[in-house]
Amino acid sequence: MTDLTERAVEALLFAAAGPLSAADLQRRLPEGADVGKALAALKGRYAGRGVTLEIIADKWQFRTAPDLGYLMVEEREEPRKLSKAALETLAIIAYHQPVTRAEVENVRGVGLSRGTLDVLLEMNLIRLRGRRRSPGRPVTYGTTEHFLETFSLPSLTDLPGAADMRAAGLLDLNVPSDFVIPDPSGTREAEDPIDQDDMEQVEFAQDFFDSAIEGKS
Repeated sequence: MTDLTERAVEALLFAAAGPLSAADLQRRLPEGADVGKALAALKGRYAGRGVTLEIIADKWQFRTAPDLGYLMVEEREEPRKLSKAALETLAIIAYHQPVTRAEVENVRGVGLSRGTLDVLLEMNLIRLRGRRRSPGRPVTYGTTEHFLETFSLPSLTDLPGAADMRAAGLLDLNVPSDFVIPDPSGTREAEDPIDQDDMEQVEFAQDFFDSAIEGKS
């Protein structure tokens, strides 16, 4: 038959919000209760079970057996929120693609940080499309299939129009009456495909560009 003190100690440790020392347990039990004996008996009773009784820094606590710790781990994919700058950049790329970095900056009216493009590339919302066949052969960006999946769009032609944008409060009501949202499916200047070596050169150029800006600020 289990000792009454042992049962009391078991109940206290089970209900406690954190580890308890032998002194903590003794204060809660009748005078003369043998807490040490009860703890030793409980440690032996729970040895090898799913829950074990452990002592850490002179305090006792029931803990999950180390080999079963993986059962307590829950993997969740936390949605990553985009900054205002990233959302604006993504919208410009979606409607104007294929579009260069300089063109994105021209539409936004402010410089574009390397970090903004990095986040969008990392989240697989945009991709490097190619190099424009124009002076300097600038790199162009476009959206990915994952972009369509994320925003539940069957195709780029299903991007919301001006009326939808106004209704959602995403378009300034004071824009000119003849304003037309670009058609992302339309044809633009021819491009050359971009390969891995080209991508590394692009990353180096972007690093150099951003370093130059930071040096002037």
